[in-house]
Amino acid sequence: MKCRHCATPLQDIFLDLGSAPPSNAFLTADTLGAPEAWFPLKLFTCRNCLLVQVDEVQSHAKLFAPDYVYHSSFSRSWLAHAERYVEHAAARLKLGRDSLVMEIASNDGYLLQYVAARGIPCIGIEPTTGTANVARQRGIETLERFFGRDFAAEFVRERRTADLIVANNVLAHVPDINDFVAGLALALAAEGSITVEFPHLMELVAKHQFDTVYHEHFSYFSFHTARRIFAAQGLKIWNVEQLPTHGGSLRLWAAHANSRHTETPAVSALLRIEADAGMQDSAYYQGFQAQADAVKNDCLGFLLEQRRAGRRVAGYGAAAKGNTLLNYAGVRPDLLPYVIDASPHKQGHWLPGSRIPVVAESRLREERPDFVLILPWNLREEITAQLSYIREWGGQFVVAVPQLAIL
Repeated sequence: MKCRHCATPLQDIFLDLGSAPPSNAFLTADTLGAPEAWFPLKLFTCRNCLLVQVDEVQSHAKLFAPDYVYHSSFSRSWLAHAERYVEHAAARLKLGRDSLVMEIASNDGYLLQYVAARGIPCIGIEPTTGTANVARQRGIETLERFFGRDFAAEFVRERRTADLIVANNVLAHVPDINDFVAGLALALAAEGSITVEFPHLMELVAKHQFDTVYHEHFSYFSFHTARRIFAAQGLKIWNVEQLPTHGGSLRLWAAHANSRHTETPAVSALLRIEADAGMQDSAYYQGFQAQADAVKNDCLGFLLEQRRAGRRVAGYGAAAKGNTLLNYAGVRPDLLPYVIDASPHKQGHWLPGSRIPVVAESRLREERPDFVLILPWNLREEITAQLSYIREWGGQFVVAVPQLAIL
């Protein structure tokens, strides 16, 4: 295997989680009795550019199939995040009726609905049919395509370049990172901007967030490495923001290298923070396995303890990160009999690997469990507020990441 950015042979293991099924390959009643495909889940660190990455063990076209079940609009906090971003970007870039906003991996129109509401022309690029159809129902023009250099050239030839390109939580999902970023450069207007959000590798390491590792995430970025990847395609990062989303993310603001956008002090400041943390030293990328194992063992130990004591535990949030944790820990329905999820697209399905059923929230009031294990820990404030009624019968909330804690 070679680095997907600089083609350096990969030798250094960052994390080995054994094998697992794709984290969003939910099972139906028809497929529950069939065997599942499990794939190695091992990350490497490139010695040259320090990109942390997984091998492409399954085609991204299969990972992001037409029946992909993740819909962004079922998180109220994420919708609020998107709306604040649109307000900020529209004002900062002076977007109006003559502008064009393109969102890559636009999902169900969760963000572009706020762009359209401002009267700004927009278009979504989304390869999964189910989510694209929901976006169209919201009045958002959506093209069912994977984004890359060829698509960008075709789009510009047939239409125009975009004044703002939004790419939230998609950079990690593309196997050919150079092709994707080259496509961004082709599709961007001369003085346009690109904003890209992704979980920050520094936060992943510092907060033991190994459960954000799954097959759909091909790459894990430091700011230093992301900046290098963009520069290789003639794009400069002129601003960066540190965000609380997904346990700690970055939002990059990029533009053509010869554009008038000037670099803000935030760029050099974050580069210094990463350097001070040791992120440009190979030693930083060693020892993460022990952190992941400690989180896994504590979670499994908690579930075993509750079972022995006759206390009941329910899961909340059929998130990809939860599937990574449950499968690495070997959790099955005997320890976690069901997982609640707000999305009707997941209810009535079973989690991949663990085969734990996904059910509606009404199950909580019916069974009154002693604990609710919050699997998408990054949404714990939203979830604890939403489910605060469990305290009526003495129920408690639990998270496993960054360490086991009863809330």
